[in-house]
Amino acid sequence: MPEARLQITLPEGVWIGRLSRRYPDSQFRILAALADGDVGVGLAEIHSTVLEDVLTDMRAFEGVRDVDILNDPDESALVQFETEQPLLLFAARDSGVPLEMPVDLSDGTVTWTVTAPSHRLSELGTQLRALGLSFSIDYIQQEVADEQLLTDAQLDIVETAIEAGYYETPRTCSLTELAEQVDRAKSTVSETLHRAESKIVTKFVSEPGDVAPDVAMLQ
Repeated sequence: MPEARLQITLPEGVWIGRLSRRYPDSQFRILAALADGDVGVGLAEIHSTVLEDVLTDMRAFEGVRDVDILNDPDESALVQFETEQPLLLFAARDSGVPLEMPVDLSDGTVTWTVTAPSHRLSELGTQLRALGLSFSIDYIQQEVADEQLLTDAQLDIVETAIEAGYYETPRTCSLTELAEQVDRAKSTVSETLHRAESKIVTKFVSEPGDVAPDVAMLQ
């Protein structure tokens, strides 16, 4: 499934965009968010050397309904807030793309990593533009499944074979010598390598077109 990292520029009319531009050296990280009708509720971590000023200005924006400080802030504050402008939540909801956390914001630009099917990414691009949000794409790549391709036994023998020089040209380790190193029968090692190599080659050949999905899906 494709993974994309977007850089989204927030318009001046969006309060959090203005706030982050007003304090360009401050860092805003959205840790959680949910939509409640037309209102968004967010949990943010804010780092700033002028934190008191940031929080004062945050409370003053018209688009912010409520701000609660959940810790004893020094140069970092954990803040729960309600806003009438949860644009990313709307874009995620209307495109069917999960809003993966955390989402980072600095100087008016949101960095958002998204994992979704290609047609959902395409719809996300449509929704972002409909909301007046311009964006650029750092990358789109096929996400590697979090699973082990080889069994533990196969992986052990393949790694030993590599270290021993079995795959060097010319070989510096024979199949017989490899079998002695892993304390297995020669026929067992041969069969295990064959199965492992088959999996590796099949994986490599079947996925080259997925490594770099078409950037046009978000255009």
